Amino acid sequence: MGLPWWGSIMLSTVALRGAVTLPLAAYQHYILAKVENLQPEIKNIAKRLNQEVAVCAHQFGWSKRVARLTYLKNMRRLVSELYVRDNCHPFKATVLVWVQLPMWIFISVALRNFSTGQAHSEAGVSVQEQLAAGGVLWFPDLTSVDSTWILPVSVGVVNLLIVEMFALQKFGMSRFQVYVTNFVRAISVLMIPVAATVPSSLVLYWLCSSLMGLSQNLLLRSPRFRQLCRIPPSKSESETPYKDLFEAFRAKFLSRK
Repeated sequence: MGLPWWGSIMLSTVALRGAVTLPLAAYQHYILAKVENLQPEIKNIAKRLNQEVAVCAHQFGWSKRVARLTYLKNMRRLVSELYVRDNCHPFKATVLVWVQLPMWIFISVALRNFSTGQAHSEAGVSVQEQLAAGGVLWFPDLTSVDSTWILPVSVGVVNLLIVEMFALQKFGMSRFQVYVTNFVRAISVLMIPVAATVPSSLVLYWLCSSLMGLSQNLLLRSPRFRQLCRIPPSKSESETPYKDLFEAFRAKFLSRK
């Protein structure tokens, strides 16, 4: 297309995230919404099954352990039947990770190889030489590190924004969810020094990918977009998602005394 390397990296990132990960993210929300809508029915089944097992335990003299195992076995079967009926097994919601993570790794490795001179173009000109002159603004050389740390810090800040945006919408998180959230926060911070030691081409890709991820998450909060993607309405869905997000952010970070 005649674009410089910085433009090619940005355009390719936007195209891949828009054509691949955005539809998968919409599908993930579709599955999660259907699973959430099943929760009242699952609670009713659990209550009824618990009563039936209690009657059988009393009638046949089951021990507490046998009664518990019988309850769990039948509960798993009934819930699985609900997932099959509505075609919304929670494992399907993980398809985004199985596609997005390998894609991120493969592109990062490819850009690293380009930046270290391990790939050549058909014209005989080293791709490394093209990248060395393919930057812009304060990073004209995409094969060198960003000595200003602007790109690395930006990557860390955008990733932290994504983490905090998810954390703000989760109320009453379990201990495991808190641990996972803190772990991802730590990874986001550790990405800053890592990004400061790799070629700028990689960091530019990481920043564009993170910005697309942030935009994607904000877009999937829009009721109109969710309706366009035929994502079923759920109890946790808000009619004013951006206002709620701002209020949650202000309550958590700006209203502290």
